[in-house]
Amino acid sequence: MSAENFSFQAEVSKILHIVTNSLYSDKEIFLRELIANASDACDKLRYLSLTQADLLKEDQNFKILLTIDKENKTLTITDNGIGMNKEDLKTNLGTIAHSGTARFIEQLKNKSDSDNMIGQFGVGFYSAFIVAEKIIVHTLKADENQAYCWSSTGTGEFSIDVSDKKTRGTEVILYLKEEESEFLEPMRLETIIKKYSDHIAVPLYLTKEEKEEQINTASALWTRSKSDITQEQYKEFYHHTAHMYDDPKLTFHYKVEGMISYSALLFVPSSKPYDLFHPDRQNHLKLYIKRVFITDNCKDLLPSYLRFVRGVVDSDDLQLNVSREMLQKNPILSKIRKGLIKKILGELEKTQKNDHETYMQIWENFGAVLKEGLYEDPEIKDTLLKICYFDSALIENKISLADYIKNMPEAQKDIYYITGDSKEAVAVSPQIEGFKEKNIDVLLL
Repeated sequence: MSAENFSFQAEVSKILHIVTNSLYSDKEIFLRELIANASDACDKLRYLSLTQADLLKEDQNFKILLTIDKENKTLTITDNGIGMNKEDLKTNLGTIAHSGTARFIEQLKNKSDSDNMIGQFGVGFYSAFIVAEKIIVHTLKADENQAYCWSSTGTGEFSIDVSDKKTRGTEVILYLKEEESEFLEPMRLETIIKKYSDHIAVPLYLTKEEKEEQINTASALWTRSKSDITQEQYKEFYHHTAHMYDDPKLTFHYKVEGMISYSALLFVPSSKPYDLFHPDRQNHLKLYIKRVFITDNCKDLLPSYLRFVRGVVDSDDLQLNVSREMLQKNPILSKIRKGLIKKILGELEKTQKNDHETYMQIWENFGAVLKEGLYEDPEIKDTLLKICYFDSALIENKISLADYIKNMPEAQKDIYYITGDSKEAVAVSPQIEGFKEKNIDVLLL
């Protein structure tokens, strides 16, 4: 068959125009994103193979390989993960599914933040056009016979043809721009891998003098001792697993052993995720079972009022062959959920007491989301109220209920509040003037 030509989705074309015509502060992010994609492809196949063992009949050892060809000025990233068929190529490399695409494009125009936005919105593949004048992708989906080739110069169109690739997985070939030859130097690539991708659990090899040399540690970060992990490694793992590229405001890394056993590595972002107020209100914790990735959308793992928390949970007690449907109402998962809620709220309360400035930054970003728990989860209402803050009629800064009670005149026995459409509207309400004259505070809700 002859190659078929397709036009990129309009939003993709806009992104590619920004990518190829802007000067990015950190061009090396393209490699971080392509390695992350390759790792995800291996994770997906590992999960599917739990119930479809024949998917791994060719090769059971996952790996990612980087190959340099200085003569042809190409850098190739190869994985033996799930692979793609023709429809996958059109969907994954021609469109963007995110509902926040328009907002992403608007924010991407701010060059100072563009490096961080790329991964967060799931468009990391397109960052390769920062350094490449042409990209060719050969891919064969696991358990299918026909391989395909995707190619584009990033100028509005891409083509798909058949490929003679014989092995499962995906091969991304970057034809580098003349001025990007630094990414053909093994030492440069090794430095980038150590910086961004050391935590990836799939072995990552670089071809050196016709020999494959493993570059990364390739062990799940959350299984290591906290004393062996640097803050930089925590930060890069957060970037990878959360698709967030700010610095985490809080990090919790702990292991629970007893009636149930699990490890958790959790992060509170320092900025609002783009989908924080999306109607789906999905949480984004990744669930692993015995180091095998299961899902990043387990609704019963965290309540929606903690959906801003990112990270991973790894259980030793759940069955590896559990389906995503069977996870619902699983008693072990319910116990893990209770433990996570208790830990997260406990750490937030500790931060509130020991580092008030940091906590108020968290509250500014996520307070509205936390308040959802007051009416959704009666069991934790009292705990949540301790860390909730409110606008005040008498005090400029937000105050907690404990602050309000401490400031109450001796004769005051009740807490007073007023509700309305906005702080500005209720602050000028004549109904609170009499209270203010008597130095009685009113909470503005």
